[in-house]
Amino acid sequence: MKIIDLTHTMDTGMPVYPGTEPPVFTEANTVARDGFKETLMTMYSHTGTHVDCPAHILADGATTSDLTAEAFFGPGAVVDCTVIAPGGGITRELLLKHRERIAAAEFILLRTGWSRYWGSEEYFQGYPVLEEDAVEYLLGFPIKGIGIDAISLDVTGPMELPVHRACFTRGIVFIENLTGLDALPPDGFLFSCLPLKLRDGDGSPVRAAAIIP
Repeated sequence: MKIIDLTHTMDTGMPVYPGTEPPVFTEANTVARDGFKETLMTMYSHTGTHVDCPAHILADGATTSDLTAEAFFGPGAVVDCTVIAPGGGITRELLLKHRERIAAAEFILLRTGWSRYWGSEEYFQGYPVLEEDAVEYLLGFPIKGIGIDAISLDVTGPMELPVHRACFTRGIVFIENLTGLDALPPDGFLFSCLPLKLRDGDGSPVRAAAIIP
C-alpha cells in the first residue's frame, strides 16, 4: 500500500482566498518554559487544503457535523484538465473522455496543474472551472465530492458561485487547494479528505490523501 499526500503545508503567509485573513499561529506554550509545546491557531474554516460542505453556501445545507466520515472517503479518479488554456473552461466533452473512470469513482479530482503557482499571484487567476454543461454531466453520477488543485471550483470575485450552488443542492462536497495530483494514477485509488468534526461547520482544513493498494 502507498499513501500520497495531496495537502499543502499550512503556515503564516500562505495563500488564502482574496479578502480572507491569513492564518496566525501563536506559540502559546513552549517546552523550555512550560514543559510542553502548544500552538494557538487562528484561521478561517476554508484555509489551505480544505473541504467545502453544502452549509458553506446553503442556509439549510449539510455541515461537517451532519455528514458522516463516510462522506469524505471513497474511490477516486483524476481528470486531466492541463490541456485547457488559461481562462478556459472544463467542458462536458472533456469529461466524456473519462466517462468509465468517472462512473466508477465517488470523488472526481480535477488536475489543472494550478498548484504549481501556489504562493504567487498567478494562483488566483485563469484556472479552469467547470462549465455549466460539465456540471450537469457530473450530476448524473452518484458522486460524493469534486476536488481541484486550485483556489476554487468557481471563479474568484463574483458571489453567484454557480458551480458550488448546483453541486451543494445535491449534497456533493468540494475539496479545494489540492496538490500533488500529478503523482496519482488516473484511477484505482481511494481518496480521503476527513475534516474536523465542527458542530454546524461550513468547512474545514483537511489532510487530503490518496491510498493506492
